[in-house]
Formats: sequence, structure tokens, C-alpha cells
Amino acid sequence: MTAKKDNRVIVTVIGQDKVGIIAAVATILAEAHANILDISQTIMQEEFFAMIMVVDLEEARVSYDQLKSTLDEKGKSLGVQIMAQHEDVFKFMHRI
Repeated sequence: MTAKKDNRVIVTVIGQDKVGIIAAVATILAEAHANILDISQTIMQEEFFAMIMVVDLEEARVSYDQLKSTLDEKGKSLGVQIMAQHEDVFKFMHRI
């Protein structure tokens, strides 16, 4: 299944590593019916957690703003920073 590019969102998570970060983010996305297309995560220096997800919102049952707000709230409760950006905004911000 190929996602339409205008419905894709980049979700980034940065913070101190702890159990349950991936599960918490994936649960929010699953409950929203957002499809995870790709995921990459790394633990740096055995304590810093960084994760990037490409997520398709084509079938999502919540708006982008609602999802972004829910992820932001979960990040605060977990003590990490979770950001969701439309793919186009992410690309524009990170082009050289």
C-alpha cells in the first residue's frame, strides 16, 4: 500500500531513554487509525533516545491537530519531546 504524500506526517521523539516510549507513541497512533509506514530509533551513549516515524494519516479518525496535541501531551507525561510535522514542512525545514 502506497500512502499519498500529502497525508504523511513525520513524528520525532527525543529524550531520556525509558521503557514504554515506543509503545506509548504506537498506541496513540493505533487508536487514531494512523498507519506507521517507517520507524527508526536509536539509543545514543546508552541513555539518549531518538526516534523518527513516517506516519500515514489517510485513514486517521482524528485530525492532524488533535493527533499532534495528544502526542505532545503524552511526551510531557513521559518526559520526552514528541513533535509531529507534515512531511512537506519537515522537508522544507531540513533542506540544505
